[in-house]
Amino acid sequence: MASDEMIKVVGDRFCVPYTMELLVKKKIQSFSNSHYDVFDTTGNILLQVNGGIWNLQKKRVMKDPAGLPVVTLREKEWQMHEGESRHCLCSVKRSGGFNIKSNLDVHLASPYKDAACDFRVTGSLASLSIKVRRGNSIIAEVTHSYTWGSYKGKECFQIKVYPEVDYAFIVALLVIIHENDNA
Repeated sequence: MASDEMIKVVGDRFCVPYTMELLVKKKIQSFSNSHYDVFDTTGNILLQVNGGIWNLQKKRVMKDPAGLPVVTLREKEWQMHEGESRHCLCSVKRSGGFNIKSNLDVHLASPYKDAACDFRVTGSLASLSIKVRRGNSIIAEVTHSYTWGSYKGKECFQIKVYPEVDYAFIVALLVIIHENDNA
């Protein structure tokens, strides 16, 4: 990434001055519940995301290791809310037109916004690669590793988040694109 500007959406405590490698493990816990665990390269848990797969609210709650809510994802054009509040941080929707890839446009919540998106997510889990861009700069990359466990409801993702980019925001985008690809 060329810019030295901090990209924080969820919060600056999730922005670090170095490239961050994350491992995300998703597990379907029951017929109606999925769970994501996010680890750093040393195996420390950084975030957890819980939520029902087929619940009526289509809501996911991301929590820190202490169990405190960080962000809530709600599927109504997918909105990201601070903690468990109704304060909207951004909205995420499919890019216009028919695409084989699940391209998403991310619009930050602001009363002064123009029509252009702030971030774009390109790729799909089926292609095993996702890139998150701000303008022409790639700010994060996700790779999906299909294994035998993928067919048993367990999946793994590797995320590379570039310096000064909010990794909680990137994990939330991964959850949203995963839910869109599996809808």
